[in-house]
Amino acid sequence: MFKQRKGLRKLGMGIKSAVIAAGLLGALQAVPAYADSVHTAKNGDTFYFLAKQYGVNLDKLMKANPSIEATNIYEGLKITIPGQNMQALSVSGSEAQPLSTLKVLTADRVVQAWGKSFNYKSTVKVKATAYSAAASENGKWGPVDYYGNPLKLGTIAVDPNVIPMGTKVLVTGHSHPDLPKNAFVATATDQGGAIKGNRIDIFIPASPQKVNEFGFQDVTLYVLD
Repeated sequence: MFKQRKGLRKLGMGIKSAVIAAGLLGALQAVPAYADSVHTAKNGDTFYFLAKQYGVNLDKLMKANPSIEATNIYEGLKITIPGQNMQALSVSGSEAQPLSTLKVLTADRVVQAWGKSFNYKSTVKVKATAYSAAASENGKWGPVDYYGNPLKLGTIAVDPNVIPMGTKVLVTGHSHPDLPKNAFVATATDQGGAIKGNRIDIFIPASPQKVNEFGFQDVTLYVLD
């Protein structure tokens, strides 16, 4: 906000001084304010699309959002737009799109979620639990996956005899406020002693108390090509 200079508040100023002050105020207001801001994702948004929309460098945009996987951009997700004109970020409510439902095209082996299409080669029904980054849940290794990478949204622990390590899947059928609705992309990069057979453990970036609300859920995995 424009702050008046101390001298401009003195009594007895002439009309000329008032005109000068008004001119300064107008000039400052005409300069666009560039600063980081937040974009609320809509169906179909991608980092590439947003970089074009806001005129920012794609690499800079992705670095400003290190915790967001490019494949997990869904409606309602908050995305930082670095060094962007604040006025350019205003979006009218009429532009908001309803949350897309999951759509499966079995004949084409395609599953659609939040404006994106994924080719899949098989489906696996599993019993899912969830875990947090708490030390009590990760033993001496700390909050990292099997390969030593930091736990993040999209990390799942699996039985490698059922789901090979490194497999990418679309997780569907889950329900938890700290997970994307309807579906999210995950990679099998973790294991656990209790994860045997058709079981997975989903990492949720939330407190242990909130993660415990997940309980046991029946979910369907679409194994992606």
